[in-house]
This record gives sequence, structure tokens and C-alpha cells, in this order.
Amino acid sequence: MSVKSTVYIQKEEDWYVATSIETGVASQGKTIDEALENLTEALELYFENAKPDTEQSPVFITTLEVAL
Repeated sequence: MSVKSTVYIQKEEDWYVATSIETGVASQGKTIDEALENLTEALELYFENAKPDTEQSPVFITTLEVAL
């Protein structure tokens, strides 16, 4: 079985932090690829102990511009 996760990545100083929106699980790496690889491992460990919800509600992501 496989589970899809929506991930956002942001740069924090010298690290990239990858976070799964659905689970809140996060990991980091020196590169984006490394952060994603580390997050994959963290999610595998997370799902060893927590059964994934295979009927998740869809997640919608957009941008919003606010005039200042």
C-alpha cells in the first residue's frame, strides 16, 4: 500500500525543512532532495505506528495576495 502526502518545503538558514501537511511530520536536509528523502523515512516510521486514513479529505493549496 502507498499513501500520498502533500509536502511543503521551506529554507531555514542552511537547511531545507520538508513538512507533510496531512500528518505534521517534518524532517530536514542540506538539500531539497535530502530533506524529501529524510521525510520519506520519517513518514515510513510514522505509519508503522499509525494506520493511514485512506479516505482523507482533499487538501487545497493556493496563494493569496494581500495589499499592504
